[in-house]
Amino acid sequence: MHDEAAIIKQAVKGDIRSLSELLRLHYSFLYQYVLKLTMDKSKAEDITQETMLKAIEKIGTYKAKAKFSTWLIAIASRLVIDRARRSQRERRYVQEEGALRQLRYESLGRMNDWPDALEALGQLDENHRMAVLLKYYYGYAQEEIADMLDTPLGTVKSRIHAGIKQLRKEMAQDEEERSS
Repeated sequence: MHDEAAIIKQAVKGDIRSLSELLRLHYSFLYQYVLKLTMDKSKAEDITQETMLKAIEKIGTYKAKAKFSTWLIAIASRLVIDRARRSQRERRYVQEEGALRQLRYESLGRMNDWPDALEALGQLDENHRMAVLLKYYYGYAQEEIADMLDTPLGTVKSRIHAGIKQLRKEMAQDEEERSS
Protein backbone atom coordinates (compact mmCIF):
# COMPACT_ATOMS: atom_id res chain seq x y z
CA MET A 1 0.00 0.00 0.00
CA HIS A 2 1.19 3.48 -0.80
CA ASP A 3 1.68 6.31 1.64
CA GLU A 4 -1.87 7.54 2.24
CA ALA A 5 -0.74 11.07 3.17
CA ALA A 6 1.03 11.42 -0.18
CA ILE A 7 -1.99 10.07 -2.06
CA ILE A 8 -4.25 12.54 -0.22
CA LYS A 9 -1.96 15.48 -1.09
CA GLN A 10 -2.01 14.53 -4.75
CA ALA A 11 -5.79 14.03 -4.74
CA VAL A 12 -6.40 17.43 -3.12
CA LYS A 13 -4.21 18.98 -5.82
CA GLY A 14 -6.51 17.49 -8.45
CA ASP A 15 -4.76 14.25 -9.43
CA ILE A 16 -7.56 11.97 -10.63
CA ARG A 17 -5.58 8.73 -10.26
CA SER A 18 -4.70 9.53 -6.64
CA LEU A 19 -8.30 10.39 -5.88
CA SER A 20 -9.46 7.17 -7.49
CA GLU A 21 -6.95 5.15 -5.47
CA LEU A 22 -7.93 6.93 -2.25
CA LEU A 23 -11.64 6.27 -2.75
CA ARG A 24 -10.97 2.66 -3.71
CA LEU A 25 -8.98 2.15 -0.51
CA HIS A 26 -11.84 3.44 1.65
CA TYR A 27 -14.89 2.14 -0.24
CA SER A 28 -15.35 -1.14 1.63
CA PHE A 29 -14.86 0.46 5.06
CA LEU A 30 -17.37 3.20 4.22
CA TYR A 31 -19.92 0.76 2.79
CA GLN A 32 -19.74 -1.44 5.90
CA TYR A 33 -20.32 1.60 8.14
CA VAL A 34 -23.31 2.80 6.11
CA LEU A 35 -24.77 -0.73 5.96
CA LYS A 36 -24.61 -1.04 9.74
CA LEU A 37 -26.06 2.42 10.09
CA THR A 38 -28.99 2.05 7.69
CA MET A 39 -29.55 -1.70 8.08
CA ASP A 40 -30.62 -1.60 4.43
CA LYS A 41 -28.37 -2.91 1.64
CA SER A 42 -29.95 -0.79 -1.08
CA LYS A 43 -29.77 2.43 0.97
CA ALA A 44 -26.21 1.62 1.97
CA GLU A 45 -25.15 1.22 -1.64
CA ASP A 46 -26.87 4.48 -2.65
CA ILE A 47 -25.46 6.49 0.25
CA THR A 48 -21.97 5.06 -0.22
CA GLN A 49 -22.06 6.06 -3.89
CA GLU A 50 -23.43 9.50 -3.04
CA THR A 51 -20.70 9.91 -0.41
CA MET A 52 -18.05 9.06 -2.98
CA LEU A 53 -19.53 11.63 -5.38
CA LYS A 54 -19.53 14.28 -2.65
CA ALA A 55 -15.94 13.41 -1.80
CA ILE A 56 -14.97 13.84 -5.46
CA GLU A 57 -16.74 17.21 -5.58
CA LYS A 58 -15.32 18.43 -2.28
CA ILE A 59 -11.83 16.91 -2.24
CA GLY A 60 -10.32 20.37 -2.67
CA THR A 61 -11.84 21.39 0.67
CA TYR A 62 -10.41 18.45 2.62
CA LYS A 63 -8.22 19.62 5.48
CA ALA A 64 -6.04 17.03 7.15
CA LYS A 65 -7.43 17.89 10.61
CA ALA A 66 -8.93 14.40 10.79
CA LYS A 67 -8.23 11.10 9.03
CA PHE A 68 -9.62 10.77 5.52
CA SER A 69 -11.88 7.92 6.66
CA THR A 70 -13.32 10.20 9.36
CA TRP A 71 -14.06 12.83 6.71
CA LEU A 72 -15.89 10.22 4.59
CA ILE A 73 -17.88 9.01 7.61
CA ALA A 74 -18.90 12.60 8.36
CA ILE A 75 -20.15 13.05 4.78
CA ALA A 76 -22.03 9.73 4.85
CA SER A 77 -23.55 10.43 8.27
CA ARG A 78 -24.84 13.81 7.10
CA LEU A 79 -26.33 12.22 3.99
CA VAL A 80 -28.12 9.67 6.15
CA ILE A 81 -29.45 12.45 8.39
CA ASP A 82 -30.60 14.48 5.38
CA ARG A 83 -32.41 11.50 3.88
CA ALA A 84 -34.07 10.73 7.19
CA ARG A 85 -35.31 14.30 7.46
CA ARG A 86 -36.77 14.15 3.96
CA SER A 87 -38.66 10.93 4.49
CA GLN A 88 -39.35 11.09 8.22
CA ARG A 89 -41.76 8.46 9.51
CA GLU A 90 -42.74 7.52 5.96
CA ARG A 91 -43.50 3.81 6.05
CA ARG A 92 -40.74 3.61 8.64
CA TYR A 93 -41.81 0.52 10.47
CA VAL A 94 -42.45 -1.52 7.31
CA GLN A 95 -39.18 -0.48 5.68
CA GLU A 96 -36.99 -1.18 8.70
CA GLU A 97 -38.61 -4.52 9.43
CA GLY A 98 -38.32 -5.53 5.78
CA ALA A 99 -34.67 -4.48 5.66
CA LEU A 100 -33.92 -6.41 8.86
CA ARG A 101 -35.59 -9.53 7.49
CA GLN A 102 -33.65 -9.17 4.22
CA LEU A 103 -30.30 -8.81 6.04
CA ARG A 104 -31.17 -11.75 8.32
CA TYR A 105 -32.15 -13.88 5.33
CA GLU A 106 -28.95 -13.02 3.44
CA SER A 107 -26.89 -13.72 6.55
CA LEU A 108 -28.53 -17.08 7.11
CA GLY A 109 -28.15 -17.87 3.42
CA ARG A 110 -24.39 -17.53 3.87
CA MET A 111 -24.68 -19.74 6.96
CA ASN A 112 -23.62 -16.92 9.27
CA ASP A 113 -25.13 -16.45 12.68
CA TRP A 114 -27.35 -13.41 13.10
CA PRO A 115 -25.99 -11.81 16.26
CA ASP A 116 -28.61 -10.81 18.79
CA ALA A 117 -26.75 -7.57 19.39
CA LEU A 118 -27.00 -6.60 15.72
CA GLU A 119 -30.70 -7.36 15.72
CA ALA A 120 -31.16 -5.23 18.85
CA LEU A 121 -29.11 -2.49 17.18
CA GLY A 122 -31.55 -2.60 14.29
CA GLN A 123 -34.37 -1.71 16.68
CA LEU A 124 -32.77 1.65 17.52
CA ASP A 125 -33.69 4.76 15.58
CA GLU A 126 -30.98 5.96 13.17
CA ASN A 127 -29.68 8.78 15.40
CA HIS A 128 -29.09 6.47 18.36
CA ARG A 129 -27.77 3.67 16.14
CA MET A 130 -25.32 6.09 14.48
CA ALA A 131 -23.97 7.38 17.80
CA VAL A 132 -23.60 3.88 19.29
CA LEU A 133 -21.92 2.50 16.16
CA LEU A 134 -19.45 5.36 15.93
CA LYS A 135 -18.59 5.15 19.63
CA TYR A 136 -18.47 1.45 20.36
CA TYR A 137 -17.94 -0.26 17.01
CA TYR A 138 -15.63 2.25 15.33
CA GLY A 139 -14.06 3.64 18.52
CA TYR A 140 -14.51 7.35 17.92
CA ALA A 141 -14.44 9.74 20.88
CA GLN A 142 -17.66 11.57 21.69
CA GLU A 143 -16.06 14.87 20.64
CA GLU A 144 -15.12 13.39 17.26
CA ILE A 145 -18.66 12.11 16.78
CA ALA A 146 -20.06 15.54 17.62
CA ASP A 147 -17.76 17.10 15.01
CA MET A 148 -18.59 14.47 12.39
CA LEU A 149 -22.31 14.86 12.82
CA ASP A 150 -22.18 18.61 13.43
CA THR A 151 -24.19 17.98 16.59
CA PRO A 152 -23.69 19.35 20.12
CA LEU A 153 -21.58 17.14 22.38
CA GLY A 154 -24.42 16.88 24.90
CA THR A 155 -26.75 15.52 22.22
CA VAL A 156 -24.18 12.90 21.22
CA LYS A 157 -23.74 11.84 24.87
CA SER A 158 -27.49 11.64 25.29
CA ARG A 159 -27.93 9.54 22.13
CA ILE A 160 -25.17 7.14 23.17
CA HIS A 161 -26.63 6.78 26.67
CA ALA A 162 -30.19 6.27 25.40
CA GLY A 163 -28.99 3.84 22.71
CA ILE A 164 -27.02 1.70 25.15
CA LYS A 165 -29.92 1.73 27.60
CA GLN A 166 -32.29 0.52 24.87
CA LEU A 167 -29.81 -2.15 23.72
CA ARG A 168 -29.48 -3.48 27.27
CA LYS A 169 -33.26 -3.60 27.59
CA GLU A 170 -33.61 -5.46 24.26
CA MET A 171 -30.85 -7.93 25.14
CA ALA A 172 -32.34 -8.58 28.60
CA GLN A 173 -35.76 -9.27 27.05
CA ASP A 174 -34.18 -11.68 24.55
CA GLU A 175 -32.35 -13.47 27.37
CA GLU A 176 -35.58 -13.79 29.39
CA GLU A 177 -37.44 -15.22 26.37
CA ARG A 178 -34.69 -17.81 25.80
CA SER A 179 -34.61 -18.93 29.43
CA SER A 180 -38.41 -19.31 29.60
